[in-house]
Amino acid sequence: MHNIRKPTNNNKMRNKILTLAVITTMSLGCNEQKKNEDKEQLTAKQQASIADSLASCSPNTTLSNSTSYQLYKDEITSLTKNVKKLDPNLPTIGILMYDKVLMTELTAPMDVFAKHSEDGKQLFNVITIAENYDLFISEEGLKMFPDYTFSNAPKLDIIIVPSAYDMAGQVKNQKLIAFIRMQNENTDFTVSNCGGASLIGETGIADGKKIVTWIGGGIELQKSYPNLKVQDDSKISFVEDGKFMSSNGNLASYISSLELLEKLTSKKHRKFVESYLYLDRLQQWKK
Repeated sequence: MHNIRKPTNNNKMRNKILTLAVITTMSLGCNEQKKNEDKEQLTAKQQASIADSLASCSPNTTLSNSTSYQLYKDEITSLTKNVKKLDPNLPTIGILMYDKVLMTELTAPMDVFAKHSEDGKQLFNVITIAENYDLFISEEGLKMFPDYTFSNAPKLDIIIVPSAYDMAGQVKNQKLIAFIRMQNENTDFTVSNCGGASLIGETGIADGKKIVTWIGGGIELQKSYPNLKVQDDSKISFVEDGKFMSSNGNLASYISSLELLEKLTSKKHRKFVESYLYLDRLQQWKK
């Protein structure tokens, strides 16, 4: 017969600790499960309220994987209270924003015009404008929120009209067309990049003027808007005709921005900005 060892005080204490640990673990597990269930219920309630809370905003924040990036109404209200302040003594440059816009055609002019002078002075008010306060997603997936909307945007000295791969929806957007027409009455310069030329054509504001669009898009643009003088996009990257400027878009948006910058400031300041952009490195780069 085997000798059975009586439990010592240490063994009794160890057993109590193990028992307590098991009970605690079970309790924590139940609590965590309850938290997860509550979280899932909260998410369901939040998603159920999206349609009501954002009824006034355009439904352009649904991604291809069906995950919705929605800004709730109180968050939008909070953001709209922090409207970007403008210096009344500086020219205001407005860059349009809409769903699936090409990212570079927003970032290029912002990159160029937001640079300070050599002595650190701000030279322009640079703002983004959309139809509504909403979260917009570029073609490349960048999520953006506009500074102003069509209803509260200031008078612009310069309006920049970017592109999307599919411009059909934008061309049919009468609020967008009306906004461009209205702002063009005030602007010193109206700029389009890439397929933004279609919006310029639709407004009729540049009839009889030279314009260029994305490489390969000129023929269709001329058919759609015969009053425009569409230039050969296979050879021409940038066109200026009076107050109207246009480019092929994408990285060529830097061309229209830099050309306009030089007109508004000086060749010296343009060179200064180009040095900040490391443009010379890009021009000289070889694999």
